[in-house]
Amino acid sequence: MKIGVLALQGAVAEHIRSIELAGAEGVAIKKREELQDIQGLIIPGGESTTIGKLMRKYDFMDAIRQFAAEGKPVFGTCAGLIVLAKTIEGQEESHLALMDMTVARNAFGRQRESFETDLDIKGIDEPIRAVFIRAPLISSVGEQVDVLSSYNGEIVAARQGHLLASSFHPELTDDYRLHQYFVDMVKSSHAS
Repeated sequence: MKIGVLALQGAVAEHIRSIELAGAEGVAIKKREELQDIQGLIIPGGESTTIGKLMRKYDFMDAIRQFAAEGKPVFGTCAGLIVLAKTIEGQEESHLALMDMTVARNAFGRQRESFETDLDIKGIDEPIRAVFIRAPLISSVGEQVDVLSSYNGEIVAARQGHLLASSFHPELTDDYRLHQYFVDMVKSSHAS
């Protein structure tokens, strides 16, 4: 089972480490052709506008949309969540527009307002440690989207079929259970 991490920006090595702790092989994806060799894809954090520009520059937009259209799971964390969203508040153009949700960028404030907390996640037994860094939030979701976690009444994790998104950085802790959740999504989609 190979899971790729889009290696344009963000904590690529940390995601790969978490994928491997969850029992799958993690690989850095730098060219769109490499998408053919993987069963799941993580779009990490960073800066969503920059990630979108780099995805366009390196011809990833249609390739990732096609990857998702084939039913292969995609997981966006922090800026990756923004990249997956159908609508971004205050912005005319979305990026991949795969998940039926509206997101607010930097909703938790600037870098100095970054924080950690324990979060309950639907489908995971014990709370997980979540790191929020200039994090977005999901301001609304469509009918097909399942809310997995909220913080202070705001949606911070959601799933739509084979698409998963979190406002926080699960790769920045030693708790790999959200990556395990994603690996299990990839296994079940690959089996079907």
